[in-house]
This record gives sequence, C-alpha cells and structure tokens, in this order.
Amino acid sequence: MSQVTRPVVTFGEVLLRLSPPLQERLFQSPTMRTFWGGAEANVAAGLANLGTASQHVTVLPHGAIGDAAASALRADGVDTTHVLRRGDRMGLYFVEPGADVRPLRVVYDRADSAFAAQQGDEFEWSMILGNARWLHVTGISAALGDGPLRNLHAAIDVAATLGVSISLDLNFRPALWVGRDPKPIMQALAARASLLIANPGAIDAMLGIRTAGTAPETAAAVHATVDALHATYGATQIAITQREVISASRHAWQAYLWEASTGVLSHGGRHTVTVVDRAGGGDAFTAGLLHALLAGAPAHDAVRFATAAGALKMTIPGDINRVSAGDVQSLLDTVA
Repeated sequence: MSQVTRPVVTFGEVLLRLSPPLQERLFQSPTMRTFWGGAEANVAAGLANLGTASQHVTVLPHGAIGDAAASALRADGVDTTHVLRRGDRMGLYFVEPGADVRPLRVVYDRADSAFAAQQGDEFEWSMILGNARWLHVTGISAALGDGPLRNLHAAIDVAATLGVSISLDLNFRPALWVGRDPKPIMQALAARASLLIANPGAIDAMLGIRTAGTAPETAAAVHATVDALHATYGATQIAITQREVISASRHAWQAYLWEASTGVLSHGGRHTVTVVDRAGGGDAFTAGLLHALLAGAPAHDAVRFATAAGALKMTIPGDINRVSAGDVQSLLDTVA
C-alpha cells in the first residue's frame, strides 16, 4: 500500500446529536435537527474531507440507527472496514446552541451504548494498524468504561510496537468523569503519545500540570507548559489550543505547536470568529494538523493550517468540518 493511501486510524464512539433549530433552547421547538458526531469520528471525517485517507474503528448498534451512522461515515469518505456491529443502543447527545450571553449547553445520553459496552478484546489491532500511518485517540474513550479503556491501551500497545505515530487529544469532558479523578488514567496514556493535543484547562484537570490560568495565555506561559509536559511525558510534539470566549456568538481562536527536535514554539495565528456552531472546532484543528504534518509541512505552516481549519469549522453547522484543503488555504491567503 502506498504511503499516500495508508490511513490515519481513529478509535472512538460515534454519537447521534440532536439540536433545536437556530438558537432555540432545548425542547422549546417541536423539531430537532440531527447530526453525527464524536470527537474521533469528527477527526476521521475532517481528514477525509481534506484529502487524507482515514479509517474509523468503533462499535455501532444493530438496526437502522447504526446503519445510518455507518453510512454517514462512508459518505464523508471514511473507511469503515473495522466497524463492529453489536448491541442495541446508540449514544446520544443534545446541544443547545448558545447566543450572546447565553452559553452553549450539552446534555449526554450515552450510558450503556454499544460502544461503552465493549469488553476490551474485540479488535484485531495488529491487522487494523498494520498499514496505518497514524493512530489518533482521545481521553473521551478513556472515560467511557473499562472495555473502551482496555481497547484504547491495546491499540496504543500495537501502534507502539509497529512504530505507528500516536496522537492523544486530552478532550476533557467533566460530565464523563463525575466522581472519578482522570489523572491516573490520562497520565498513563499521555506517556505513550508522540503528539499531545490539549487546551490549558484539560492539561490542569487531566494531567495535574498547572498552567498560567489566563485567557489567552502568553507565548511565554505556553512555552513553560510545553516544557513541563515534555519533561514529564516525553511527547515529541505538543499542540496547545486556546479559545477566548468573548460571547457565545464570538470567539477568538489560536493555537501553538512545539517540536522537541527544534525546541521552537510556533504560533498558528489568531482568528476572531462569529460562531455558527462551536462543536468540533478542536477536532477540525486536529484533522488539519495531522493532514499538514503528514503532507510534510514544517511546524509553523502545519499549525497555521490547523488553526485556520478549526476557525472555519466554527462557521459550519454540525460537528464535522466540511471544508477542503483549498478552502483552508484560501482563508490563510486572506490573513497572510
């Protein structure tokens, strides 16, 4: 298999999202819009839309809803060869869009889903990752139960053995960790990643490394954070995203990428965005970053591309970044 067609493999739950139209509150409207989401699936779809081959590994329930989820992944160009079908329940989440002073609200209904019910030995990771260019995972899967966590570790073990690069987005979701401390679990996972992706709040909550606590943090503060992360976990690349919420409808978005090989912290630029839908912005950043790095872009260009991809996503309804590499480059050309 050629280097170009070897896929980025992602592992995580696919969710069915329901949202009221426009900026209405949950259940104010008699209708709900549906979208497919899930952090890792968002990355896979974003990569495919940018032109990088991707394959998503997950568990979907039997029945029409699971069929629709698999079809949606394929429609976005994602390989679903290793999607398992078992169980009866699809994880749901409800998103109430924010507006001005009213923030976005998320309600999960994903307990006992087909993905959460996995036992931890369902996947032939050696076969799945044998032709992979990259493995991307997140802290969300780690929060969903012992079975997903076992499969997460199994995937990372095989990727490390095969020399496949591993990226971990901490993706802190407080509602998924109620009554539990994520640090022991996430610290073990972070030590296995070659690329760490996080925002300052997740670094503090999930790894116990204190950040400056300002929004946005200065470049000097970010550099201190990545130095501490590298010293503790050894990642060779660290990406830090920052979202400054001016209001629910207006965000300032920026990111940094640090590389151990040079010690240089590259800034991806700052975009002030009128927000249509903030969901999936970080996943769009990750997809943009992996796409650019795998295309051979230097760190500065890669993080600029990724930051612009994340900004574009916030202008698009739904969780998935439906833009091409040309769309991202067009934005970069206007802000150069």
